[in-house]
Amino acid sequence: MRTPRNDQLSETDRAKGRGHHVPERRCVITGETSPAEQLVRLALGPDGSIAPDVHGKAPGRGAWIGVDRAALETAQAKGKLKGGLARALHDGQFIIPDDLGARIEAQLARATLDRLGLESRSGTLISGSEKIEQAARRGQVRLLLHANDAGEDGRKKLAQAWRVGEEDEGSGREGLVLPVDRNTLSMALGRENAVHLAITDARAAARVLAHLSRWQFFTGWSRDAANRDSDPHDPSSGDGAEIGVGPDGTAASDAF
Repeated sequence: MRTPRNDQLSETDRAKGRGHHVPERRCVITGETSPAEQLVRLALGPDGSIAPDVHGKAPGRGAWIGVDRAALETAQAKGKLKGGLARALHDGQFIIPDDLGARIEAQLARATLDRLGLESRSGTLISGSEKIEQAARRGQVRLLLHANDAGEDGRKKLAQAWRVGEEDEGSGREGLVLPVDRNTLSMALGRENAVHLAITDARAAARVLAHLSRWQFFTGWSRDAANRDSDPHDPSSGDGAEIGVGPDGTAASDAF
């Protein structure tokens, strides 16, 4: 298979990503090829500096990475990142900021929280234990999320309601614990005391999960025990979308 170039995602790629063709890119650190939506693009700026481009929209040349922050910073310290970027960009005249890993993590967090904000404004996100429990028991919840300081009892109660609504009792399915607390969530959504969240539309859930899985993977949060047994999916939605979490913690969805 031909290794795709490390360039910007085209509009054609983005459109095809929802169909049969999924654009792939090669990680400049590991050399492995993966779906572009699971990787992070690094863009070469006009000032010669390397900057994260988590939406894949920045103009000009770029390259892709598919490793977590720890691996990235190790590769950066050993010069492996610089070498991989030089080969991908066909140019060795660039500057890699010392805090690149922190910048990527901040952008991934912002992208996920912004996505949640957009879903909130579009009406596909609900918050509040009582509202979520009612929607869950009616089988209307596609993705269940919790702040990392949410109480265990509250998480279990909503997870149980979700399983009942999906006729999936005994499965052990639970919601995903986010890498942020209730205060951060509340500020991002413009709501008071946003502790528990639920997405009620399958495609909206896929969009959120696509951003969230990259954030979790990069920070290592996806390997936390709180997320290990989670199984957010849509077994039989009307539009046929299916959402899941793969064994490596990445999202399996047809939306980005």
